[in-house]
Amino acid sequence: MADKPSYFVTTPIYYVNADPHLGTAYSTILADVQARYRRAAGYNVKFLTGMDEHGEKVAEAAAAHGFDTPQAWCDSQAPLFKNLWRELEISNDDFIRTTEPRQHHAVQYLWERMKESGYLYKGSYDGWYCVPDETYFTDTQVQKGDEEYGSVGQHLCPDCHRPLERVQEESYFFKLSAFQDKLLKLYDEHPDFVEPAFRMNEVRSFVEGGLNDLSVSRTSFDWGIKVPFDEGHVTYVWFDALLNYMTAVGYGVDTDEARAELAYRWPAQFHIVGKDIIRFHCVIWPAMLMAIGEALPEHVFAHGFLTVRNAETGKAEKMSKSRGNAIAPQDVVDLLGVEGYRYYFMTDVAHGEDSAISFERMEQVYNADLANSWGNLISRSVNMSMKYFDGGSPARPADAHAFANPLADVAEGIFARYSARMEVLDYAGAKDEAMELIHAANHYIEDSEPWALAKNPEKADELAFVIYNLLEAIRISAHLLAPFMPQTSAEALRRIACEAETGTDDLAAMCAWGRFEGNKPVEKGDPLFPRLEAKKN
Repeated sequence: MADKPSYFVTTPIYYVNADPHLGTAYSTILADVQARYRRAAGYNVKFLTGMDEHGEKVAEAAAAHGFDTPQAWCDSQAPLFKNLWRELEISNDDFIRTTEPRQHHAVQYLWERMKESGYLYKGSYDGWYCVPDETYFTDTQVQKGDEEYGSVGQHLCPDCHRPLERVQEESYFFKLSAFQDKLLKLYDEHPDFVEPAFRMNEVRSFVEGGLNDLSVSRTSFDWGIKVPFDEGHVTYVWFDALLNYMTAVGYGVDTDEARAELAYRWPAQFHIVGKDIIRFHCVIWPAMLMAIGEALPEHVFAHGFLTVRNAETGKAEKMSKSRGNAIAPQDVVDLLGVEGYRYYFMTDVAHGEDSAISFERMEQVYNADLANSWGNLISRSVNMSMKYFDGGSPARPADAHAFANPLADVAEGIFARYSARMEVLDYAGAKDEAMELIHAANHYIEDSEPWALAKNPEKADELAFVIYNLLEAIRISAHLLAPFMPQTSAEALRRIACEAETGTDDLAAMCAWGRFEGNKPVEKGDPLFPRLEAKKN
């Protein structure tokens, strides 16, 4: 295990109060692409996702759906997430549920460490609570109801604008206020702790405004992990949920194996989250870790929300069933296929900001990039190779400089450029590196005119050179696009007899020009990306 560097990437663990949706799938594919890239680049990857099953919101959802217990409701929801992740080719190594014994043990261990830390005290909470967001608010933070958000006189959540509950109960408090200066120092010393940079500015501004101590236990309901030294209290859902990242790598387990796993895996390299939970991950979570003397995650990447482009007004709107504009993951899969789905959301959506999506734009991206460019390059190149070289591919040229080779020029240094983009989750930029080679190869076909070279026996060497270069461009492009579209990349490699390269852990070497051996059978196959008009008829 330790012969490779560890790379630990996580998604949020998802609430089970509703089915998995486009936003949860978006977060998960973001992490999956990074995990696939890191494996190919030689890392030993741990990719974690899962479900957040405790808290008042989950208990209410269970009751609303007619389940006898919250646990029964959670058990009914787990297959929905697991099946969708399987369909979307998610390569997670672990799926954690906060109702598992390992999480129960880790959270109770956390309570003991917090008690020893001196940052925990018992008091009473009297204030506002948002059940949907599982968040506490002070009187000064509360939004007053108006005609836009609700009845006048109501107290509303400043984030989701839904009515708040007034909570008065005994509680344990975490001394979050003691970590203001420590957190600001963290942000100063690690300016990339929160990404993108403008999200860091939001977090810093929040912390500079002052921190209140955090209520971390509840006594008004019992669906949660009990406080080990005071069983009348259950753990506040976020105090439980955030620990899942360490639970999954052995936190609190008293064995040599678990300690070795924790030392190897922690800290995580990337927590990928939505912007709505950035305060929990960039303020509360690091403060908790500071309190118990544990290392902090290296980066938290907060993506924006997906909105829908109104076809009539052109404006971006929040997705909702009441507006009739909600898009389910299956709707997109039905249109684009799984790999087209992954490609569109990872390469055409601005990950750090809110982004408006539309079926029209999905079709444009799919047809332009996948059908007309990538799929067309594979089809034309393999067809010509089969036609001109008896069903096979030309051998590697003895002289790599016998003729001008613009594709080798484009491919020079391509892995360095691509990896620099991938490592900061700039997937659109990484895709551009691959598409530059694909576009160059399509232009190369038109410029070199292999069909004309094939008519002249004296041009046989040049024809072999051209076709070899096209197949080599396909081989490298397939590797670059594999984190986004693993199945079609594997199929492209198989068609040019490079299937042994699938699942590489040395991507840098695979992207070096001239590795394609040639002189092997190739296979045409059906179009990998049929134009959408053809698919809909």
